[in-house]
Amino acid sequence: MVTSTHETSHRIFQDHPEVLAPIFEVLGLPTPVKADIEAITPDTTELKPLERRVDTVLKVEPSDGESFLVAIEAQTNKTPGKGAGWAYYIAYLQAKFGLPVLLVAVCRHRSTAAWAAGPFVCGVGPWATQTTRPFVLGPDTVPEITDESAVARNPALATFSAIVHSESRGIDAILNLLARAMRSFDKATATYWSELLEVGLENTPAKETWRELEKMVVSYFPGRSTVFEEAFLEGEAKGEIKGKAEGKAESLLAVLEARGLFVSEEVRRRVLGCADLGLLDEWLVRAVRVERAGDLFGDGVVGSA
Repeated sequence: MVTSTHETSHRIFQDHPEVLAPIFEVLGLPTPVKADIEAITPDTTELKPLERRVDTVLKVEPSDGESFLVAIEAQTNKTPGKGAGWAYYIAYLQAKFGLPVLLVAVCRHRSTAAWAAGPFVCGVGPWATQTTRPFVLGPDTVPEITDESAVARNPALATFSAIVHSESRGIDAILNLLARAMRSFDKATATYWSELLEVGLENTPAKETWRELEKMVVSYFPGRSTVFEEAFLEGEAKGEIKGKAEGKAESLLAVLEARGLFVSEEVRRRVLGCADLGLLDEWLVRAVRVERAGDLFGDGVVGSA
């Protein structure tokens, strides 16, 4: 099942490879820039029947050194047999592209991160034929962002860090810091990173905390029910209702005038100011039989002679 965490990992690594900085620092490699990264198909399915798909596969072509692949998996819990699946991904991708493969597991639970680090061994007795050891991006390997200036310098890593630490004790402080720092961004940039974070937080308690901090109103992730999208759709719905109400009100006044009834400014104001479609329907039915326009409301409106 593809979750929001999977989707966010897929998006953020492809668009913002600087998120991989913690890995490259450990490996002693320069942090990649987008020009060094090429997204390739994550499909590792062979001719037939069983589909196998890695969340994200990137080809890294550094200016110095050999090219290699980075296969990224978002892992939300311990999954029996996952080690064998990962070994398959690595072997297949290496055979297909002729490049070494670095497997990266993204985990926000410490226990899941410890499990994902492996090693996962395929062997008989004391002999290990194959050993799989993913590089884990989790709470112990991705630093918490505690400086607002760091958010401005690297919003991608700051956002990713908040997702990884979403179940840590200090997540509320992290989110408040991010919210303060994003106020310095232009509207489009702040909205993009805010929504990406909300989607990545998925169903954690931290998501509701973040929704309270969000203030922007543009949606980059339609269909994900973010606070931006809900506000946008609510606004559209209100606009549609307002348009229908205005149409009914104009029709109602036209009926009164066609019957030769005097319509005072007070009556006109009240009719045009009504946004209740049901009430306007009631008034429209009355409009064809009342003797005075004011009788439309049944409450003795002044100026209805």
